[in-house]
Amino acid sequence: MYENQVSLKFPKNFLWGGATAANQVEGAWKEDGKGWTIQDCLPYREVGFSDFTKQFAYNSKDLQEALKAGEEANYPKRRAIDFYHHYKEDIKLFAEMGFKVFRMSICWSRIFSDPRDEKPNEKGIAFYEEMFKECKKYGIEPLVTLSHYDPPLALVQDYRGWYSREVIDLFVKYARVCFERFGKYVNYWLTFNEVDAMLRHPVTSGGLIEDMFDDIPFEQAIYQAMHHQMIASAKAVKICHELYPNAQVGCMMTKLCFYPFTCKPEDNLANQQRMRSVYRYVDIQVFGEYPKYLLNEISGKGYHINKEEGDDQILKDGIVDFVSFSYYMTSCMAADTSGLDMAPGNTVNGVKNPYLPSSEWGWQTDPIGLRISLVELYDRYRKPLFIVENGLGAKDKVSEDGKIHDAYRMEYLKDHVKAMSDAINADGVDLIGYTWWGCIDLVSESTRQMSKRYGFIYVDMDDYGNGTMKRIKKDSFDYYKQVIASNGENLDY
Repeated sequence: MYENQVSLKFPKNFLWGGATAANQVEGAWKEDGKGWTIQDCLPYREVGFSDFTKQFAYNSKDLQEALKAGEEANYPKRRAIDFYHHYKEDIKLFAEMGFKVFRMSICWSRIFSDPRDEKPNEKGIAFYEEMFKECKKYGIEPLVTLSHYDPPLALVQDYRGWYSREVIDLFVKYARVCFERFGKYVNYWLTFNEVDAMLRHPVTSGGLIEDMFDDIPFEQAIYQAMHHQMIASAKAVKICHELYPNAQVGCMMTKLCFYPFTCKPEDNLANQQRMRSVYRYVDIQVFGEYPKYLLNEISGKGYHINKEEGDDQILKDGIVDFVSFSYYMTSCMAADTSGLDMAPGNTVNGVKNPYLPSSEWGWQTDPIGLRISLVELYDRYRKPLFIVENGLGAKDKVSEDGKIHDAYRMEYLKDHVKAMSDAINADGVDLIGYTWWGCIDLVSESTRQMSKRYGFIYVDMDDYGNGTMKRIKKDSFDYYKQVIASNGENLDY
């Protein structure tokens, strides 16, 4: 249990809410002109909790199998939780909890059935416009991610993903349409979800499939694709500021937090190097230039980045207004991991920390790590911070009384809210909001399971698509409602 140091207090206009992603909730994968995304092609796989090799392994053969798969095949993102048809019901439940903000993403392939189309798909535009109106009806501020792990399939097949420079202009066209059509509803934008993640899972982050690159080292292709995303993000930031000067555009990172496993200098150096790898691309989005250590890393591997004239200025002209991040857990780093217990985590493995408890999926719960992360980020960037993903995945069970008693989720939330308060009041961090990840149960990204549940709202569906889709309030629903109503000051239950 986290023992807070100062009285619980949050800013008057603090943005409490929840977060989802289009590919994990919408479903309706072929309705109203929506084009294919890579997420429509990722099958359910029964793998071990820590088996990231199998979770993220994907090749051209897998893609061809997905394109030929019939309705009986289990591709969970195709159905998700059918938010596409339930959004009014779900947003009403969010409003009942008292949400001030709802983080969601727009599916690029709903706006442009094919990213090369000149005109957008008006049915896709209409869906998001109605959803934003529904949010505004309840006074909920949308926080919108433009690209959340679901590149259009055409980019994968015809461009080799973000490796192609042409994708920049396609994304900028899409971003401009989003700003022009939805800017009157949206004040907070994010360009790319967990922009640092392409080196960990290049398929969903960058549309890169390794066996399509026989002419270039795959890691070189990833670095090049990352450069193109940096340019695209900077251009989008500038366009949004031109169209809506009061809008705020942020970046979004995976806030991995590591501790040295021992006080050995070698472990501390390994930890420092690991943390630099966490920050490297956010450094570009905040400071408008490549950090020297990243350039050294790339050249040291014998690679190089192909830039066009003007790219450096584009980066400088498109720096972000705030830094948002996901935070779930911490791990340890050791220079030599031989004989050490390893723990699974948020798309990475690390040395297991003997002082921390673990979730059912092996993720080590650490609210103090959230406070440390907030201080590290604010000291480094001096930008407002926004926690846009935090939560606990668990195997919830419906009791005989028809309810879900999830005190473990409430305890997790309580401890992390205390840590946020200390970061704000004791450490002077400028934190503007908090959105719990998977505020309604959704299809997990890393495992593509429904059984790994995060939500305050239970969705009656299993890993194989069986169920009624009925929404049921968990005990944590009323608890979060209480937390929000008291602006984070009443954490008793």
